[in-house]
Amino acid sequence: MRARKYAIQSFDVDAQVATDPIVTALRRNGAVLITNALPMEKIDAVVGELRPWFDSEGKVQQSAFNGFTTLRLSGVLGKSRAAAELIAHPLVLDIADTVLGPHCSSFRLGSASAIEIWPGEKAQVLHRDDSIYPLRIPGVEWQISALWALTDFTPENGATRVVPGSHLLTEADSLKEDKTIQTAMKKGGLLLYLGTTYHGGGANASDKPRIGLVNTYSLGWLRVEENHYLTVPRAVAESYPEPVRQLLGYSSHAGFLGWYPEIADFRN
Repeated sequence: MRARKYAIQSFDVDAQVATDPIVTALRRNGAVLITNALPMEKIDAVVGELRPWFDSEGKVQQSAFNGFTTLRLSGVLGKSRAAAELIAHPLVLDIADTVLGPHCSSFRLGSASAIEIWPGEKAQVLHRDDSIYPLRIPGVEWQISALWALTDFTPENGATRVVPGSHLLTEADSLKEDKTIQTAMKKGGLLLYLGTTYHGGGANASDKPRIGLVNTYSLGWLRVEENHYLTVPRAVAESYPEPVRQLLGYSSHAGFLGWYPEIADFRN
């Protein structure tokens, strides 16, 4: 029998592509690329708001896994209001709902991280984002990830490495790193991948940093990776539109999980 071939398909928002073909490709290959997802001025607004935070806090999370010449920020919605347009992008939420919706009444923002890979950084170890959860249910994805290119991503400056088809691997299967593809994309592009897909930041052999914003969406009944109640000040969370507040966790799941007596208006 012929071995199944996997690739990373690309879709252009300007072509007004429907959600279904994107989800089909995502489920088949574990990742998809979406071009022209946002105009440049919106991307520049996010970078401008994050710049002072990168400079003041970016080194705090440096480690062998995160890198020692990489700057990383969490609590992004508490640092950049413009980032809400990326995190609550209608197409991304529609895709997340299609993938996660059959297994929960609502999904949540699992984490939101801004990442600036500087020259000299080594390639990150390949990993699955959903490895934070200790078990699996066949046919159920715990989460989906959205990686926004806030600058051009190239093979030279650390474009993210993805192993297409790796979402189908079991714990007993071996990971073949020679199947890795670097996902080059222009500023404003978007890489969507499943929580079960192996990936990792690339090595930056260029002379300039590359910046990305990666956020995950997880099943609403799971504990989310990032504690948004602590990383995003309540006053800031309160100022966002209701869909963003719900992503941050200011709503119950199915009316019972995480309920609060004044959940209809958490500002009281």
